[in-house]
Amino acid sequence: MASYSIGELEKLLRVKDYVIRYWEKEIPLIQSGKSMFGRRVYRDRDLQIFFRLKYLLYERRFTIEGARDQLYRELAGEHQDLRGRISALRSELMSLFFLVHDPDRDKQAEKDS
Repeated sequence: MASYSIGELEKLLRVKDYVIRYWEKEIPLIQSGKSMFGRRVYRDRDLQIFFRLKYLLYERRFTIEGARDQLYRELAGEHQDLRGRISALRSELMSLFFLVHDPDRDKQAEKDS
């Protein structure tokens, strides 16, 4: 299971860290953990909720309350098996994205050149 820092979420979601913290406070479904150093870490499930939340807020123009209610309805609704498979696929794609866009790997490649 992958974990993401708030900085990684900023890049993926293209929103500021204070927006992520606000969403986390307003949406109880999002449950960040803490790293050994006391920094927030998010799981794949949290990342998926953030992506869906951003879509509901920015594209569908929901209020935060409306988006929260919609998320609850979606997670409690039918087709959970299909959602689980989509969720797993999305997680794999995110892992591949980070594998390809690993800044440490890019720095190492520059040193080797």
